[in-house]
Amino acid sequence: MNRGLVLDLFAGPGGWSYAASVLGVRDIGLEWDLWACRTRAAAGLLTIRTDVAMYPVWPFVEKTWGLIASPPCQAWSMAGKRLGLLDQPLVHQAVADLARGRDTRASLLTACRDERSLLAGEPMRYLHALNQAGQPDWVLMEEVPDVLPLWRQYAAILRGWGFSAWTGILNAADYGVPQTRKRAILIASRIRTALPPEPTHAAVPERESLFGAGRDRWVSMAQALGWGATDRPVPTVCAGGGPGGGPEPFPSGSRKTLTDARTRGTWKNHPAPADLVLRSRRDGPSWAAQHGPRDNRPADAPAPTFTAEAHRWAWSLRSNNQANATVRSADEPAGTLFFGHRANACLWVAEPRQDAVPPAEQDLGDAPDPIRSTAVEAGILQTFPADHPWAGNKGQVFGQIGNAVPPRLAAHLLAPHLGATLGRDDFTLAA
Repeated sequence: MNRGLVLDLFAGPGGWSYAASVLGVRDIGLEWDLWACRTRAAAGLLTIRTDVAMYPVWPFVEKTWGLIASPPCQAWSMAGKRLGLLDQPLVHQAVADLARGRDTRASLLTACRDERSLLAGEPMRYLHALNQAGQPDWVLMEEVPDVLPLWRQYAAILRGWGFSAWTGILNAADYGVPQTRKRAILIASRIRTALPPEPTHAAVPERESLFGAGRDRWVSMAQALGWGATDRPVPTVCAGGGPGGGPEPFPSGSRKTLTDARTRGTWKNHPAPADLVLRSRRDGPSWAAQHGPRDNRPADAPAPTFTAEAHRWAWSLRSNNQANATVRSADEPAGTLFFGHRANACLWVAEPRQDAVPPAEQDLGDAPDPIRSTAVEAGILQTFPADHPWAGNKGQVFGQIGNAVPPRLAAHLLAPHLGATLGRDDFTLAA
């Protein structure tokens, strides 16, 4: 296989890069955010700190094998103002112009309501220049679901250049990520038919048959975090997030080598309750005021103290402080994790168990206080390793985690193009 550079635009803290490294390839990430670059450096990932919109393409011409792009999602995300939707015609125009070799970005930018919107068109500048040299062989792009129409425009252009292309929405939970994170995906290739990877997991497990390999049940938060299948879950106490918003206190030498990452075991899928149901709950605007979290747990703090009635409570993860926040029990995958200006807003909350004495007959006592999720927990739920060396204070770390591509999903997308065979159980990301 004729391999060259794998170029990763808007590389973030290393979602694509970590997956590629486990599969035996090192990419070069272009990233602007200082703290994401420091995380990447600590993880041993190749990085150029730069503005993707300003960096020249010529250093990569005739050298690039694959191109990856995950433009910033803040302008389009449900968690933000979504001004990118209003700017979408301008982004489509930028892509069309760049595909013809015309750079109209400066004039279009002045009309954008969110200056970040136009970044979703930036990969076309690279693709047009690389295409003149018959490169790259393959392209992978990821964004929030509302960007799918833009990916379809990219796909139409790439097909005109001789690529096979596929676009669609993939659910990360279908690939073993303990999170029902849906993303718009573009897959394109000059050398093979572009198709999405076969899902390995499902909300309802499927047995192997003559028609397919079957699918395991979605990975739950409890499984990913190593909580017992029969014990009540207790929020993990581990390094990550010192008191007062200080730097993440990872011990020296905690980063595992690539060999360690490849040999330290596999995901273990434990049976989940047969009545697993996804749900969303609305508690009203006063929820945060009524149930504010305890102070953050110091990295070396003991686990929270629970009364003898603790077995009557079950833990759920609340995605943020908004009234319509998604709440998922620990035996389910998390909802989509996002942080940004709501950094560290994910809360573990206790709810009465429904599998014992009827709630009306329970003498429950006081419920345990809500507890803030740690950065390590959030990273694991994104399928980063527990020892990923996050750099920055809590807000900066949570922002990196929320914006990252889940490495386990990235691995499934990358494997066919890297010549790797990836099964459901042979890619360990969380120890």
